[in-house]
Amino acid sequence: MIKIREGNKQDARSIIQFQVNMALETEDLILDRTVVEKGVLAVFSDDRKGSYYVAELNGAVIGALMTTYEWSDWRNGRVIWIQSVFVEKEYRGKGIYRMLYEHVKALVQSDENDFRGIRLYVDKTNTAARKVYEKLGMENHHYEMYEWMHDQ
Repeated sequence: MIKIREGNKQDARSIIQFQVNMALETEDLILDRTVVEKGVLAVFSDDRKGSYYVAELNGAVIGALMTTYEWSDWRNGRVIWIQSVFVEKEYRGKGIYRMLYEHVKALVQSDENDFRGIRLYVDKTNTAARKVYEKLGMENHHYEMYEWMHDQ
């Protein structure tokens, strides 16, 4: 049975590998593993940076996502951003991401916090992911994302 839970430091090795695999698979990008390791561990050291949620099967982590937060003055609450989504290839198409997403959505719908919604970004060429998100009821609204990144 698949269990969805908040990630912890013991999951770091899997999450780090997921990030390295995802960058190569989706953007043909080879990440510096040392930088990724520091980045993942930073989340576990400071929950203001975000949280990981993992899908676990028989004690093995088979999928994960990270959430970060944006303050919305328009909504007087936080918007959860889903990032770093990865599901092991052999488990894709089996509803693993749906379970992770529904877990995050339940956090937003809970009266225990000030969450107002969920956002994510996706590479325009990642049609498989876009179809999954649309199937779950997410919409590509009128916002476009622009970025500037300082190279390391």
